Amino acid sequence: MFPIRDHNPSSRVPIVTYAIMLANILVFVSTWHLAASPRELVQFYADYALVPQFLSNGHGFTGLVTSMFVHGGLAHLAGNMLFLFIFGDNLEDEMGHVGFALFYLAAGIGAGLVHYLSAPGSLVPTVGASGAIAGVMGGYLLLFPKARVDILIILIIIFKVVPVPAWLMLALWFGMQIIGGWGASPDEGGVAYWAHAGGFVVGAILAVPTWLRLGGPRYWSRHHGLPPHPPAEFQSVTRIPRIPRR
Repeated sequence: MFPIRDHNPSSRVPIVTYAIMLANILVFVSTWHLAASPRELVQFYADYALVPQFLSNGHGFTGLVTSMFVHGGLAHLAGNMLFLFIFGDNLEDEMGHVGFALFYLAAGIGAGLVHYLSAPGSLVPTVGASGAIAGVMGGYLLLFPKARVDILIILIIIFKVVPVPAWLMLALWFGMQIIGGWGASPDEGGVAYWAHAGGFVVGAILAVPTWLRLGGPRYWSRHHGLPPHPPAEFQSVTRIPRIPRR
């Protein structure tokens, strides 16, 4: 189950969302060469990744921010940027450019702190925008629970795009992070499940003032849990020609 797009275009250009995406891409491209030098890569992670034990020792706090703009591979970067592209624009539309930028940074820092609390003695460096983007998803769930999101379902050889309400897709995603967090050891590396889950909760909490400013439950009722914009409609296109009957 993988989201590929939503049906909710924003009413203005989401310049902060695009700027964050561009910053992540530029950092990734500028550090691509480090993969050929393990020593330089280790030093780079020590300087810019989030290393929980560094925080326990009283330093490395800048990693709470810088780690949000570092990715461990092309697939890691592409997946995160796709999620941000899908869910970020509508949140920026309601929060404003400056408000969304502050929200994004706060959600990412909150996610990093949750990850730290899950394994304060870990020396495994953590990188990626996943925690901050999880916060965006948590805020999206609060503001637009019934927005339509197209998800790609892959069952061995079957590929199917299905539109589902945002609350269903995001609730399933959050549940998967909780399950993964209980079954994984942060000291062994891998996916930072608790950063994802923590970022999601932090984002939902940070979005409450915006939700209340917009009207709270009345905002849901007024727009039926959808973004306050006309939805985008997508049509299936096939290149297979129709053959008329003779």
